[in-house]
Amino acid sequence: MEIRIRPALEEDRQAVMALAARLAEGVAAWRDPEAAVDAGRQWLAGSLDATRERRGEVFVAVEGDEQRVVGVVSVNQQRHFTGVTDAYVGELAVAPDAVRAGAGRRLMAAAEAWARRQGLRHLTLETGAANTTARRFYAALGYREEAVRLTRSL
Repeated sequence: MEIRIRPALEEDRQAVMALAARLAEGVAAWRDPEAAVDAGRQWLAGSLDATRERRGEVFVAVEGDEQRVVGVVSVNQQRHFTGVTDAYVGELAVAPDAVRAGAGRRLMAAAEAWARRQGLRHLTLETGAANTTARRFYAALGYREEAVRLTRSL
């Protein structure tokens, strides 16, 4: 599978939105999975819309001559609580049939390159605590856990 990374185009919107369910993986068992998928759709739509306003970038991984979208990453700027501006990955999703083909690594490399071009020194992201696959993936890329969010069901 030959995968290329390029900025997302408006005509990629439907294919990008089809990846929203992948963003719900690893959501805590006590959360509504359908609400998580809906949130993923909203995040992706918001990220795509933000690129038109130059408030970040969305990159897609495409394969084949048909340029089939097999992955997406969004990146923008976000202020850390210390006051420093970091690059922030809002969403990373790869189609199930493209997992372990290098799309995720290449998408993260594109997000990192974007951050460097902006003069930013850190790239941050969040993922579900139960998403052990994603956590191992990010750790393999050199990401370290910085914060822990705790929840108690009432």
